[in-house]
Amino acid sequence: MSRMVIVTAVLVGLAYVALQSFLPEPACRKVDAVLVAGAGAAYLSGGSMGGWEFVFTAAVTYCAYRGLESYPWIGVAWLLHTGWDVVHHLRGTPIIPFAAHSSLGCAFCDPIIAVWCLGGGPSVHAVLARLRPAGSRA
Repeated sequence: MSRMVIVTAVLVGLAYVALQSFLPEPACRKVDAVLVAGAGAAYLSGGSMGGWEFVFTAAVTYCAYRGLESYPWIGVAWLLHTGWDVVHHLRGTPIIPFAAHSSLGCAFCDPIIAVWCLGGGPSVHAVLARLRPAGSRA
């Protein structure tokens, strides 16, 4: 496995957050809830974890449903997906069948999205404005 898998995964996570920032609220939160629900079902076709695939999908779906009204629930769902990515990388089938390290890459991408959600899903513009020193112009 190359470092490129990790670098690419981190860039995808950052790009995801940046792109979500263009959506107004509450649409941003609702879109993210739908996307994490879909991610929760991504491993079902591989089935390498047997019935646990359904248990995991149900748990993420519950979190995604709660996430329609609350960013922290979406963050929890992304963290659950991170754990499932690690399980699949070590013992199961990859999330993308023809990309052996795709689950590992996903495990580096998802926590970035999770932290953003746990922080309330702020826009990149809002975060940069808070980081800018008082009185400075950008």
